[in-house]
Amino acid sequence: MADGEDAAMTPGDAMTLDRIWLVRSPVPAASSIAWSLGWLDKEFASDGISVDWLREDRLHVAERDQEEMTCRLFREGGNIPALAARSLGAETRVIGLTWIDERQAIMVRAGEQVFDPQSLRGLRFALPGYVSTRGASVVRGMSLHGIKNALRLAGLSLDDVQFVDVPTPRVDFSEPQMMQRMWSGLQALADGRVDAVYVKGSAAAEVAQKLGLEVGIDLDAYPSRMTRVNNGTPRPIVTHRHMIEEHFDVVVRFLLCTLRAADWAAHHPARLGQILERETFSGPAGVEAAYRDGFHRALHPDLSPERIEMLRAQEQFLRLHGFLENAVDIDGWIDARPLAAALALRAGDRAA
Repeated sequence: MADGEDAAMTPGDAMTLDRIWLVRSPVPAASSIAWSLGWLDKEFASDGISVDWLREDRLHVAERDQEEMTCRLFREGGNIPALAARSLGAETRVIGLTWIDERQAIMVRAGEQVFDPQSLRGLRFALPGYVSTRGASVVRGMSLHGIKNALRLAGLSLDDVQFVDVPTPRVDFSEPQMMQRMWSGLQALADGRVDAVYVKGSAAAEVAQKLGLEVGIDLDAYPSRMTRVNNGTPRPIVTHRHMIEEHFDVVVRFLLCTLRAADWAAHHPARLGQILERETFSGPAGVEAAYRDGFHRALHPDLSPERIEMLRAQEQFLRLHGFLENAVDIDGWIDARPLAAALALRAGDRAA
């Protein structure tokens, strides 16, 4: 389903592939698990290819050859930055989609008794501010879509609530407290300046517990996954068009490592929890609160029609609310060939 356009030669076309980059986000990801277990290093060592990792917040830091590095990236992370980059013309391709429920909720103060979506009408919601660009305003985009999804459960719209701007801190994932400070609306909620806050993930769950807040609406409890479409659901695995066209086998083997890591996670929940504590900058309580209901058995990437439609719904939301510069052709963005090849190899593994 790739575009198939003839693009200009990139800097990496005439060079031997001796290094690939893995962009690591502070979220559960099969690719990060494969890296943590040493499987990616082992897979490519015999080819003389090193696997280096890059934090999400360092993705746009100037390198000696930024364009060459970009051609060698693999990223499994939130869809807002990926969609924003694609809308600006980035030559990325989606080679897999993952779905992990990670505690999406509307938090309220203890004793408020907000357990029915109808009760959200008229409440003051915290809304994080914009950062450098609309496409980089991930926390604002997550919050707005989470609030809209909760309101939709009761047939309400964004016009039925009030919004109070709260600051979005500068992102620096080298600080363990970053993921907790990201949800600045929680302190505003505890202080009584707002009535409700959308949150996602283990760090937010941990902060909410410390502040004595409670879950008003648990979005994970509703059967329709469309209620939880957001930045991390579905989560795309992307790489550059150059990697697929010039190093198809490397892309396939990368995906095979993620599939094997997802298989491993399904049978090692305790060890997976330890990895997630490091990846998400959370303690055991935060991980336990955010990742529930057998999530460790659902880390596998796929390109099912359901997940593609959910990615399409996210693109439409982001475009409607001004987070994208241009529309993204979802079908043209997806290249299903590498995952199909990786799944065939995995089937061979199991047969053997």
